[in-house]
Amino acid sequence: MSISILIVYYSRHGNTAAMARQIARGVARCEQAEAVLRTVPVVSDGRLDDPGKLPASGPPYVSSDDLAACDGLILGSPTRFGNMAAAMKYFLDSTSSEWLAGTLSGKPAGVFTSTASLHGGQESTLLSMMLPLLHHGMLLCGLPYSESVLHTTRSGGTPYGPSHLAGSDSQRALDDDEAELCQALGLRIARIATQCRP
Repeated sequence: MSISILIVYYSRHGNTAAMARQIARGVARCEQAEAVLRTVPVVSDGRLDDPGKLPASGPPYVSSDDLAACDGLILGSPTRFGNMAAAMKYFLDSTSSEWLAGTLSGKPAGVFTSTASLHGGQESTLLSMMLPLLHHGMLLCGLPYSESVLHTTRSGGTPYGPSHLAGSDSQRALDDDEAELCQALGLRIARIATQCRP
């Protein structure tokens, strides 16, 4: 029986979505695992887009069933002033039922982000996404320095999780180092999930 790694992201310019696809490739490198890609509803003018409708493109919105079915969870958001985007925060704030039920407790989790500038709050954004996961009782997994690219990357990548430098116009594509670190996280979470599954 395969394990399910849920990758939930918000992406405005496509960079976080590109990272999610690379993470899914990493998950697929674990023979027993499959990646499930989901997104979150957009928040504009302080209002949440209807979570009951389908997004205009890309994967469907995440549901409570997705959370219950997953064996591991990986969250991704662009940076907003050193914090996760409002859409991701809205999603996490809606998971009280899962918290009460312990739905995610004991499952491995990781996080990833994309920023416009190299020092635009990558690590603080990753930490902001980790906090709710700790409250859910999840097992947080970053990237160890045994991933040699962490020692040499000149763009994105942190021990807290993969990151991407998108540039001020958000047009810079993932480079090889960033893609490698994304795949490394996906593979790591998948392998740990196989060991944690009862």
